[in-house]
Amino acid sequence: MNALLRLQSELGAIVSVDPLDLAANRADKSGWVADGTPLAIVRATTVDHVQAALRIATEFRVPVITRGAGTGLSGGACGTDGSIVLSVAGLTRIIEINPDDELAVVEAGVINQHFNDVLAKQDLWFAPDPASKGISTVGGNIATNAGGLLCAKYGVTREAVLGLTVVLADGSLLRTGHRTVKGVTGYDLTALLTGSEGTLGVIVDATVRVRALTAGTVATIGAVFDTVMAAAAASASIAAARIRPAVMELIDPVALGMVAAYLGPDGSAGLPLSQGAFLLVQTDGPAALAEAEAAVEVLRRAGGQASLSTDAASGDRLLAIRRAMHPALEQFGRVLIEDVSVPRSRMAEMFAVIAEISARTGIPIPTVAHAGDGNLHPNFVIPRGGADDAMVPDEIWAAADEMFQGALALGGTLTGEHGVGVLKRRWLRDEIGDTSLVLQRQLKAVFDPLGLLNPGTMFDA
Repeated sequence: MNALLRLQSELGAIVSVDPLDLAANRADKSGWVADGTPLAIVRATTVDHVQAALRIATEFRVPVITRGAGTGLSGGACGTDGSIVLSVAGLTRIIEINPDDELAVVEAGVINQHFNDVLAKQDLWFAPDPASKGISTVGGNIATNAGGLLCAKYGVTREAVLGLTVVLADGSLLRTGHRTVKGVTGYDLTALLTGSEGTLGVIVDATVRVRALTAGTVATIGAVFDTVMAAAAASASIAAARIRPAVMELIDPVALGMVAAYLGPDGSAGLPLSQGAFLLVQTDGPAALAEAEAAVEVLRRAGGQASLSTDAASGDRLLAIRRAMHPALEQFGRVLIEDVSVPRSRMAEMFAVIAEISARTGIPIPTVAHAGDGNLHPNFVIPRGGADDAMVPDEIWAAADEMFQGALALGGTLTGEHGVGVLKRRWLRDEIGDTSLVLQRQLKAVFDPLGLLNPGTMFDA
């Protein structure tokens, strides 16, 4: 009996070999399409299903690609040739919500926004808020250590994860972490597995920290600057003034021009979006208004035209400018969304690096940044209709290479929140060095001695 027959025998209808299904699971939101055709899709709805699939994969030495909602941006969850695509999107139970201890236990396939909708009924919320929160899963957020607009104040996903239940490559079950506020027993396997991109085990549920909804005003500021350098310097000045916004987002002039065209005059929130760079700042909590007023003063001293609102509707209009970024870019072609981070104090220098590469190569690189934490998303817009729409042209990768090296030279990192996946593995050694690379490969071998879990993700297969 081969692996496919065993899967079908033990797991029945949750195993799909439909050609359209197999093809759809070869790609993610990055536009990356894996070579070849997967062996099968296993749509698990219980932990037992996950364990069975991994036991069979180990017995027959078949690679396993773990997949949630397929919203990743680094190619790390795309079904490769001959692999089992193990979907955990069907693990959708919210097992427990504990307001007294401010924690919840949730399965990997629960959609982030749905989780927050349920929590809100008990005046609670889950802080990780990637742009894909309406369609991405909590398990995927954990597997990639996802970020989002609120990271500067509330941290990335790792800060919200207390414990995990993980199925290892041989089908055995591992439980890590704790339910307490403090817990330092043994090695921190929870932190290791968070952001491991499916290379060490399959996350099936998580114990996560939830927060009480904070009473008070939410204040939103939209500011326009003549140049992106001025806007980046202003955002650094806000941080230097010890003002801690919940949201601080920066859109460069190239991207802002596309957003302005996409939204039209009615979507400008009364700001001159066709000129310069846009900085969005939002404060929350009891001191929100005082912090926002102080931030406006900083922005105006830095040369910005700033507008402050405490009205929810007008605040939403300002937020809509930021949220329109990627729909606007997609009007112009297929978008490769990149992800680098630098120290906040050097963000203006990183914008200068991007602008220089763009001017020299002639490649437009519209960029948005989580300015509160120095995380930039340079975007490459690739015209549709080429010989191979799935391919990224060599000149784009050459420009991206220069950009990555520029971020590293400024003391930054290749990825702030998207993960290494397949698309960035060739640059991993440049950042972490030979000693760390060897050690990380050894760590993977401890968890996955046969190299079956997401082979080719982070490391060359």
